This record gives sequence, structure tokens and C-alpha cells, in this order.
Amino acid sequence: MNDSPALPAAIAWTRIVALGSALALIVLGLAWELWLAPTGSGTLALKVLPLLLPLLGLWRNRMYTYRWLSLLVWLYFTEGIVRATSDRGAGVPLAILEVLLCLLLFAACAAHVRWRLRAAKESAA
Repeated sequence: MNDSPALPAAIAWTRIVALGSALALIVLGLAWELWLAPTGSGTLALKVLPLLLPLLGLWRNRMYTYRWLSLLVWLYFTEGIVRATSDRGAGVPLAILEVLLCLLLFAACAAHVRWRLRAAKESAA
């Protein structure tokens, strides 16, 4: 399941946080566009499709997935900022939640990559 036999606790924790926040972004996007504050026919719910792609890589602990997901998440962050400042009503708290989940996901991915590289460097030395 993992690339490495045993991950230190902090690295394993970042994996759990990254996987959980990615899943939370998917659930939030679907709930937002389909039930909580829909903006039309529900086609905006398709925006969560790109977030489905990294789930298997996160589950399998692929370093490459953490790297590109830390870039992809900024698209959702931008959407959250735009909608938090332009929407009215129920969309505003949902947009703020999206921004917070994006920041959490980015921090988890960045810490995971940094700590895994450091651990690999230390084990090679």
C-alpha cells in the first residue's frame, strides 16, 4: 500500500490529513452545488471530478501525487476566494470553508513532501 515500509508518525499524519481534506473538498463541492446553495442545474458539481484523480495516489502514498495536488488545489482556493467575495447568502460560508480546506490540503501536501524527502535523505546518509 505504501511506497516505504514504515512512515514516521508525522508523515503518516500528513497523509491522513491530505486524504481527509481532499475527500472533504469533494463532499463540500457536491453538497454545495447540488443541495446547499445550487447555482443552476447542478452542472457546477462536475468541478469535483479533478479531485477524484489524486485519491488513489494519496491512498497509495505516491510522492508525485502530493506534488501535483499541491498545485491543483490553488484552482479551488481561487474559486473559494472569488465566491466568498462575490456570492451572497449561503454560498459565502461554503466558500470560506472551501478556502480553509484548500489551505489545509496544501499544508498537508507540502509538509508530506518536505518531511518524506528529509527522511529519505537521512536514511540514505
